[in-house]
Amino acid sequence: MRRLTAILKLKAFWVGTAVFAGGVVFAGAGSEFMHQTNTNEFCVSCHSMSTVNEEYMASIHFRNAAGVQATCADCHVPEPLGPLLAAKVIASKDVYHEIAGTIDTREKFEARRWKLANVVWDKMEATNSRECRTCHGFEHMDHKAQGRKVARRHTRAVESGKTCINCHKGVAHVEPLPPEDVALR
Repeated sequence: MRRLTAILKLKAFWVGTAVFAGGVVFAGAGSEFMHQTNTNEFCVSCHSMSTVNEEYMASIHFRNAAGVQATCADCHVPEPLGPLLAAKVIASKDVYHEIAGTIDTREKFEARRWKLANVVWDKMEATNSRECRTCHGFEHMDHKAQGRKVARRHTRAVESGKTCINCHKGVAHVEPLPPEDVALR
């Protein structure tokens, strides 16, 4: 009986060690996957993102006087684990649509751009522009340095409960026209 107990303890030790080691490897691989899929290089690797990347590279989020650069992930990927994992799962549909040919050309992407932009804007509004606020916060703004007109707008935005995206659409990417305006062109 003692021998059986000793064998079971030894097996339990090795099974526990294997499970722990597997967990460490899985966590490390998952962390690396998250890191790699948060790079700008990954984000713009799809053909449909070339236009969006050109717009980003011409924006203040890419090049500015302070030399601070916001990456795709800074604006589009939440930091909290739950929302981050949800964002990764939801973003996989973009990869699907690229592979399926739904948005694999500039023309196809532009045809859906208004709808795609609204999905992002709605999410930003629903989260109170959470990703914007990792860098920009009303409470940290120096209104005197902003100029009177901008300071007044920011003060009114705070008082009326507005969030960044309510006023700042088209900051890092060209704001797409609604379909009815495109039809008039």
